[in-house]
Amino acid sequence: MNPSDASSFNHRTEKLSTGRTYHFVDQIPTDYKQGRTPTLLCVHGFPDCWYGWRYQIKPWVQRGFRVVTPDIRVRTILSYTRQGYGGTDKPKDAIDYSTKRLCADLTAILDLLSIKKAVLIGHDWGHSLPPFGISHIICAIYATFTAVHTSEKLLKDSAKFKLSGLLRGTTLYGGGRVKCDLSSPSPTQRFKISQLYKGPEVLSKVRVPDSDIVLNAEELGFYTRLFEHQGMNGPLNYYRTALYRHEEELAAHLPPNVRPDLPVLFIYGTKDTTTTAALISKAHRFIPRLQDLALEERGHWVMLEARDVITDKVIQWLEDLIEAQKARL
Repeated sequence: MNPSDASSFNHRTEKLSTGRTYHFVDQIPTDYKQGRTPTLLCVHGFPDCWYGWRYQIKPWVQRGFRVVTPDIRVRTILSYTRQGYGGTDKPKDAIDYSTKRLCADLTAILDLLSIKKAVLIGHDWGHSLPPFGISHIICAIYATFTAVHTSEKLLKDSAKFKLSGLLRGTTLYGGGRVKCDLSSPSPTQRFKISQLYKGPEVLSKVRVPDSDIVLNAEELGFYTRLFEHQGMNGPLNYYRTALYRHEEELAAHLPPNVRPDLPVLFIYGTKDTTTTAALISKAHRFIPRLQDLALEERGHWVMLEARDVITDKVIQWLEDLIEAQKARL
């Protein structure tokens, strides 16, 4: 499990009961006991894949946890290893990226692995997936929230969104108009993946020096190859699902609050412009057992910018929960 060698992890590609094919990394500790060893289900955000957890997987496994890190609608191809690991199905239509469908896939992965309960660890968009698979989740850890926007046209046309302060006016991802060509020679057309992996000022300053990037050259090459191969339509579909997600939640009569017995840890960087004080305050209103931990001078990519802190704090929090549970028995 070498973070510098993607092929050193245990890759699997499986057909799920939902009918979709998924690629995921599945690392099992040496003393694994089915039904007793805790499982960490790590869900990446935008634009990312299982590789985003590369620095945490090994130390978490060494502490006795099974770690499962799926590619969510991302087709990872490790061409430089001379072996493609198949990859997760990457549908074209935005509806296939809705919360309900992604939750069904994650639940199907756990069922495939005969895992009845898991710890959900989500980064960025990974925080939005639990509502439809909550029965499998014993606790949740979120590394940054992200504000979700939809197109201006949808906001104007649909009265349903007038009540949501979260969905405010940007057309950046609306209507499928955005197309990112990583190979285009034109600087006005070429999507620069490095811009999304900047340090603390990731979204407040787009034109920052490349020296501020949180990836090394090898890591940047991995992501560039990945998105050159698969394009950005799939990842951007996350942002085109606002109406679908809203209708799914209404149809399921989901309550606004997280169930009161669910422990939740939220870790964020104080320089992350996607995480505001107002957003954190709102979260406490809807998540009764929420604890939040601020990492000073860190940005959006906390798994990279504060890799050791994230690794240790997650383990410490989980071990404290386990000890507290034992004390109640």
